[in-house]
Amino acid sequence: MARSEAALRVTPAPAGVPAPHEAPTAADAAIALRSRRVSTEPHTASPSLAASARRKPRRVLPGFRSTLAYTLAYAGLIVLLPLSALVLKAATGGPAVFVEVVTSPRVLAAFRLSFGAAALAAALNAAFGLLLAWVLTRYRFPGRRLIDALVDLPIALPTAVAGIALTALFAPKGWLGQWLVPLGLEVAFTWVGIVVALVFVGLPFVVRTVQPVLEGFERAQEEAAASLGATPWQVFFRVTLPSVTPALLTGCALAFARGVGEYGSVIFIAGNMPMKTEIVPLLIVTKLEQYDYAGATAVAVVMLALSFVLLLGINVLQNRLARRGSA
Repeated sequence: MARSEAALRVTPAPAGVPAPHEAPTAADAAIALRSRRVSTEPHTASPSLAASARRKPRRVLPGFRSTLAYTLAYAGLIVLLPLSALVLKAATGGPAVFVEVVTSPRVLAAFRLSFGAAALAAALNAAFGLLLAWVLTRYRFPGRRLIDALVDLPIALPTAVAGIALTALFAPKGWLGQWLVPLGLEVAFTWVGIVVALVFVGLPFVVRTVQPVLEGFERAQEEAAASLGATPWQVFFRVTLPSVTPALLTGCALAFARGVGEYGSVIFIAGNMPMKTEIVPLLIVTKLEQYDYAGATAVAVVMLALSFVLLLGINVLQNRLARRGSA
């Protein structure tokens, strides 16, 4: 006890802190109060930091305003301006003339043929395109690279050349037509030939849209479903197909849009008979050759509106399926 009291007398207390054996003085209390105030006061940011905090966040892309202005100008000059001129030209004849032109039996028959053949060709391309993309992605066999390169041939091939080639194949005296016609299967100069031509030109759009999705698809999901007892068909329809459906719809939309506006590959094999095998693009060209500009633009406006509505519906369905798949 005597030794501890001596240590307390020898060891000096820190500055501002009273010794254990001494009572705190008024000066010590003032020092403690000042230190408490400093510790509890909020830190004040410097003016430079406050100014930088008030600044707006910088854009990720440099030159955002200039690039946005260029994009809007390009869309306006290349897309909106021609379409506006088309609508204004179609309205020159008045509503009565417009309705009379677009509701004539010949025009309605052309609309039914063009949109019906394009829809049927897009559906066939969805099935065969998915199958072809599956084979090119999941299997390795001799000649696979050659087939993969041939998929892009309808895109690179001029449409007139494709039409002549298809006509040479399916004409009554063609390589395949001479065997099909005696069996009662007429392809050339019928609506069937139009569908064949649209399938030919639209197949690459489906394959090239679905193929990257299948290549990036994780096989572990299929293996997990198979390990839980799912059959191969159940794995395909419940695991693989829902993942590729948005891409498949995109490919179908592209094939449908290409089919509705296709001209070169169809006119050679269609026969171009009014009310039977006359497509809308050919009807527009015919009206232009007859100097019926109001009628041609009226048909073009209706075709544009129908195509836009159908493509918009496909895109909305695609976005919903994509959100449902990511949820």
